[in-house]
Amino acid sequence: MHAYRFRIFALILALGLFVLAGCTAVDSTTGKAIKIGGIGPLTGGAAVYGSSVAKGAEIALAEVNALGGLQFELNFQDDEHDAEKSVNAYNNLKDWGMQVLCGTVTTTPGIAVTAESFSDRIFTLTPSASSTSVIEGKDNVFQMCFTDPNQGIASAQYIADNNLASKIAIIYNNADAYSTGIYEKFISEAASKNMEVVSTTTFTDDTATDFNVQLTAAKNAGADLIFLPIYYQPASLILTQAAAMGYEPKFFGVDGMDGILTMENFNTELAEGVMLLTPFAADATDERTVAFVAKYQEEYDETPNQFAADGYDCIYAIYEACTKAGITADMDNATICDKLIAAFTASDFSIDGLTGENMTWAATGEVAKAPKGMVIEDGVYVGMQAGS
Repeated sequence: MHAYRFRIFALILALGLFVLAGCTAVDSTTGKAIKIGGIGPLTGGAAVYGSSVAKGAEIALAEVNALGGLQFELNFQDDEHDAEKSVNAYNNLKDWGMQVLCGTVTTTPGIAVTAESFSDRIFTLTPSASSTSVIEGKDNVFQMCFTDPNQGIASAQYIADNNLASKIAIIYNNADAYSTGIYEKFISEAASKNMEVVSTTTFTDDTATDFNVQLTAAKNAGADLIFLPIYYQPASLILTQAAAMGYEPKFFGVDGMDGILTMENFNTELAEGVMLLTPFAADATDERTVAFVAKYQEEYDETPNQFAADGYDCIYAIYEACTKAGITADMDNATICDKLIAAFTASDFSIDGLTGENMTWAATGEVAKAPKGMVIEDGVYVGMQAGS
């Protein structure tokens, strides 16, 4: 059983709130801390993703540093879910002395930033940038989240295996790599499962305000389930506008849907019954999840979402890999990068985390883990049992 299982609970009472870029703990051997950079949206429309990752990472980092020995310092930068700003944040972190990158949080900035980190030989573990374009051709880039193709395939399988719909409509963002990547695999898997897709409509970021055309097409086609491989902001408008026109199909989303319950000025009653796939369930009763949720609620007065859990698992995965590889803070980023690549791809390396048990990584950077079905009931996420 991996040592990670036993470390969390003994540390809970010892934790203190870690301030972004404010940790000064050092390795007693080298007198230094390994500098971990983080990049994600802390402001703007996607801020729930980045702030959640940062908070989850803070909790894990405090736990790791409380162990003594190997120490981490975190500097988390805001990119507002913008590729150009994300590259600027990356360059700021390079100037700071970043040795490992935990980021980016979202896909489009991730594609831009990982091109830079690959060239600079900075090991990169993204908590939630799920497109295969983030990792393709970059041996130093790994994902904590399952990839977009896996989400599309798993979603179609879940809907089919649980007989959730007879006629399916799809609404996706055809200008977004995240959305299109999931859609393409979903539609392919749906065909292999003989699922009837009766309506497929699209939008772009510039047109993501009025979905009446898309909803009308789905309604007229008799769709009893709408698949939404999109982020929660446009999804909230789709739910609102569907209710206004008296259309009540089932809605099935992916991990980008997580965050809809904390969105300002959104009537969460409209999300009742919405289903999605996610690697983390805050209502799980295992000791690891219970301890994390309690600590997160204590620190931030809110229930953690999957992005918080991804951030937490990223820090622990980096810590375990650094420990396995004998990495110290006085090593340069290229040396650390090579050692972490070797550690993550080793046949005997695995992590039991909040978002999966026995997680392993392929040389492509893709993680092996299983998604979980969730449904929103009474304003909270509840795990769905297979066949329910």
